Amino acid sequence: MTTFEAPTHAAPIDDRVIRPIPEFEGVHDIWPRGKRLDAVRAAAQAYRERFIAQGQVRAIKSFDIAAAPYPQRFAFQGYSVGPNPMISIINRMFVIQFEGFDGELKTLVWEPTVAAGSAEAPFYAKLESMAGKFLSHKVFTKYYNDPQSVLPQCGLTNDDVDFLSFDHLHVQDVRMILGSTSVIPGESAPRKPLFPNAELLVHRKELGTFEAPHPLQWSWYVEGGMDGVPMDRVRVFDGDVELGVGVSLLWTPGHTDGNHSLVVNTPDGVWVSSENGMAADSWQPELSRIPGVRRQAEFYNREVVLNANTMEDSLDQYDSMVKEKTMASPSPKDPRWLQIIASSECASWKRQWPVVPTFSHGGLDYGTIERAR
Repeated sequence: MTTFEAPTHAAPIDDRVIRPIPEFEGVHDIWPRGKRLDAVRAAAQAYRERFIAQGQVRAIKSFDIAAAPYPQRFAFQGYSVGPNPMISIINRMFVIQFEGFDGELKTLVWEPTVAAGSAEAPFYAKLESMAGKFLSHKVFTKYYNDPQSVLPQCGLTNDDVDFLSFDHLHVQDVRMILGSTSVIPGESAPRKPLFPNAELLVHRKELGTFEAPHPLQWSWYVEGGMDGVPMDRVRVFDGDVELGVGVSLLWTPGHTDGNHSLVVNTPDGVWVSSENGMAADSWQPELSRIPGVRRQAEFYNREVVLNANTMEDSLDQYDSMVKEKTMASPSPKDPRWLQIIASSECASWKRQWPVVPTFSHGGLDYGTIERAR
């Protein structure tokens, strides 16, 4: 049983570290829902102009961490048609460097998923017990990089990281990342932090879910995954925030109450990353060649297709995906496609054909990661 108690209020905003984004203030409270969508879209258009004018991040690089099994019916809201009920999704980790509001170089690690922790989430634990270890770990799963080894590839150490964040805390055991004063069951000593000097940036509502998940949320959160985590290393925020030049975290509720999306400005324009969708097709179904996706979206007159493993608020998630695609720039590789890169993307593996992305951006690689002086 969890012993974690979530804060009832976010920490006071510190303009030297993070700043609120006034363009989005109040838009998620507008009623009726059709007018809320209009307001979210308009606010994103207004903020996009100011965001771009502020400048670009110094560098950003992405790294594939692991591929994991995922039900096809969740990935594209039940629209996709394919013979395999399970697909695989590839988790990505991003290393971003930018100028903070104090003028100093900052390093943010986005989505440092520890696979061993994810395996303890009830959904994956039950899936392994049903499918067996061979299917779970050999067929659907593939390991690329360990979050602990990524920073040395960039010429950094894990001590150099200032901030950590996830779009939400599904299948995350935060103890394995921030450390814990309590012992994880099956281990002999408290975990040491993976990134010793970093703060975890997390939305207040996401922590509240960790404390007391609803039955419809339960299967995706690691039981006790926040127990013993040092809360002085957790920076809790509400709403939408800016971290520095060219990088923001936009509140995108719906998939979870506290979901937020990474937004960065680069030489190729604005990129957005989240798990609201599973592929570029999710945000632009009109271009999709995945059987069923374009046809179903046209039938229901919908401009996005949700990643639907949780339906906490599908209307909010729809609005959030519109918010994301309004912020994103067209891709120079193919201007028909917007620069939205799923933090967990449907794999392009032959065994799950024809449920493979119509278009994939690949990884992100801009600038040079460097040590802060």
